[in-house]
Amino acid sequence: MPKIAVFSDVHGNYTALAAVYADAQSQGVSDYWFLGDLYSPGPGANDLWKLFQKMNPSVRLKGNWEDLLLKGIAGQMSPVKPSRVYFSKLAQSLGSRLQPEILTEIANWPATAQVQVAGQTISLSHNLPDENKGQKLYPTAPQANFEGLFVENSQADMAIYAHVHHPQMRYSLAEQLILNPGSVGQPFSQWAKQQADLRASYLILDINAQGFSDIDFRKVSYDHEVELARAQAVQIPYLDLYKEQLTTGRVHSHDHALLTKLNNQRGYLADVMAYNAAHQKQN
Repeated sequence: MPKIAVFSDVHGNYTALAAVYADAQSQGVSDYWFLGDLYSPGPGANDLWKLFQKMNPSVRLKGNWEDLLLKGIAGQMSPVKPSRVYFSKLAQSLGSRLQPEILTEIANWPATAQVQVAGQTISLSHNLPDENKGQKLYPTAPQANFEGLFVENSQADMAIYAHVHHPQMRYSLAEQLILNPGSVGQPFSQWAKQQADLRASYLILDINAQGFSDIDFRKVSYDHEVELARAQAVQIPYLDLYKEQLTTGRVHSHDHALLTKLNNQRGYLADVMAYNAAHQKQN
């Protein structure tokens, strides 16, 4: 019977994903399901793709950062907010280091999947099936929000989603199982002691003819200094913010006051506007 590793929200962190892969192999995993957000703000590029292909997930879903990557590289994200400058600058920098065929494959990833395993029907999505962004499924959100995971497939035995970077297990009102594997590369929590745990997170499903014999939430240590060195080697945009994320877990992707300051000081706003204008002329 299959033993499946479910992972998501790598966010460009090659070192964390390599540690997860090694751990999963040691546990006898036979398949991988990926639920979105492979790239950015970390430095992983073609190297990360090579590792991802080695894992060879049978499920590959498009997350909101895949959408941001594709729009940013195409020059289609208007810099009307500091956060959009942030997403665009990261995407455009990464695009210069990515092989074009990678973007072609990512563009064709679906938003949702439904799989049958040992008689179990499992619904998979990055966030809600019809909305891969936003915080409607944050762990503290109302129970009614989570019922949205089953609107497209009310008979599913389980729904697994990602996006909110919190490992969790809960139930629908009908007591269908709901899981979240947490984040490989960017764990997050509002609670200080939880946020201090910066290990990579994923889960393993062990399924047999009787159902789920084990649901194993895994935490994997990795060398954050090695990951920082990878970021420094390619001089990613917002390198200082990535260093802060790796050492404290804090993220600033929607800190508009800070991003406004950095975008203006470092010329990122001007860079994005020039890039977008050049791509609009080409098209």
